Amino acid sequence: MIVLGVESSCDETGLALYDTERGLLSHALHSQVAMHEEYGGVVPELASRDHIRRALPLLEEVLSRAGIPASNIDAIAYTQGPGLAGALLVGSSVACSLALALDKPVLGVHHLEGHLLSPLLASERPEFPFIALLVSGGHTQLMRVDGVGSYTLLGETLDDAAGEAFDKSAKLLGLGYPGGPAISRLAEFGDPSAYTLPRPMLHSKDFNFSFSGLKTAVLTVVKNHNEAVANICEQDKANIARGFVDAIVEVLTAKCVNALKHTGLKRLVIAGGVGANRQLRESLNAAAAKRKFKVYYPELEFCTDNGAMIAFAGAMRLERNPALAQRDYAFNVRPRWPLDELEAA
Repeated sequence: MIVLGVESSCDETGLALYDTERGLLSHALHSQVAMHEEYGGVVPELASRDHIRRALPLLEEVLSRAGIPASNIDAIAYTQGPGLAGALLVGSSVACSLALALDKPVLGVHHLEGHLLSPLLASERPEFPFIALLVSGGHTQLMRVDGVGSYTLLGETLDDAAGEAFDKSAKLLGLGYPGGPAISRLAEFGDPSAYTLPRPMLHSKDFNFSFSGLKTAVLTVVKNHNEAVANICEQDKANIARGFVDAIVEVLTAKCVNALKHTGLKRLVIAGGVGANRQLRESLNAAAAKRKFKVYYPELEFCTDNGAMIAFAGAMRLERNPALAQRDYAFNVRPRWPLDELEAA
């Protein structure tokens, strides 16, 4: 079964073809980072318009790379939510229109389920059950995953997510957009002893997170310099960045370790954009070596939003329940869609 995946939830347009027998056939992605950089963040209207421009050329690209005609597609999976409403509408309308033209079934996919299952696209894939740390955009969640669609929420962020804290703290340091990768790179040159920032909820007895206070701590440090951020020396910026990254990584690592202890599981999956963070990977790998558990990551190219994870998630669901394939092309989107509302496949 060949499934076309269409992703357009925010600022990346991604399409991919996944074959349940041969694996990932092809994928293509266009990032809007350069367009939104001028505004310091994603502009929803611009994002939607760019998805319109990119979707069909990317479709032609993935078909060409796979060497198959569109008629060979068996089903089309698209991101139904969560995300920006306008952006989601573009992807869903493209997917459903194409499915109608080709007389193929369609399936709406949960964006976060795509991230959650993306490590299964790697050459070394985890077996169920496992604990998953989902750190994508405005989401930071710890889940127990017993199978496709079988997710138990253990804990989540109570305010700012990890990705939001990265971006907002980077902006406070004048690092521009996107801030997460920039502050992580800068932290590599920082002195870990220069600033000890708070570790929110590190010792709480649950698996929840809170990162708004950490962002505020960065703001306080910057203000205490009594000068514009542009005048803070680069070394001190690096020191602040290091203090921030060390704090957030310690909290994420500790919560993951505690979740594994609580459930007795020995497999940890990291999914979402922050999963590409080098410092987080180093910390989790060290914890895994010490505590004898195994940690799995998506390939770096699949940490950000992409069509491959949507094609794969759709294929996994359709394999388990072919009745999910619908030929009702009247689409709707779900900008807010809690992951734990999904039914098992």
